[in-house]
Amino acid sequence: MFVNRLVRQAKKGNKEALLQLIMADQDAYYRLAYSYMGNEHDALDAMEDMIVTLYEKIDQLQKGEAFYSWSKTILVNRCKTMLRRKEKYQPLEEEQEMTLPALTEENPYRSMESEMDMQTLLSHLNAGQREAIELRYVHDFPYQTIADMTGVPLGTIKSRISQGIQKLKNIIGGDRYEYD
Repeated sequence: MFVNRLVRQAKKGNKEALLQLIMADQDAYYRLAYSYMGNEHDALDAMEDMIVTLYEKIDQLQKGEAFYSWSKTILVNRCKTMLRRKEKYQPLEEEQEMTLPALTEENPYRSMESEMDMQTLLSHLNAGQREAIELRYVHDFPYQTIADMTGVPLGTIKSRISQGIQKLKNIIGGDRYEYD
């Protein structure tokens, strides 16, 4: 497999191979970092920190095919560390106002109207529910990957998602909407 070959090369110190791995999924990394950091500058800083960490720790990766989930876990951890350092991190239930970045040509990943609706709905959830739902339905991560990324047991992730969806269903009109 192509990824395994690049991981083996990266483990041998080939910076270009590591860069190829990152560039192959750069949009997903950016969207993930942006969803945590809330702005382009901080998202790019988190990605830069992730790349340095990947380079330093690539030899710790056991299975080459796990590179993308492993690297995204590192990115999530870098984002959370940066937020704590900047003292921006607050549980959602304590936030008074949601601020959304404007839609710009530099940031094609945001659709202002749907993003406002989604952020308004998600603001009714606790921090754990919101994080789990965003990672599952916005970033399309499997449950086990979410559990691994956040360091939370799989059952807790499933529970947070289930409870969060039930809360959202109650807010938007009960059982009129069916979700998978």
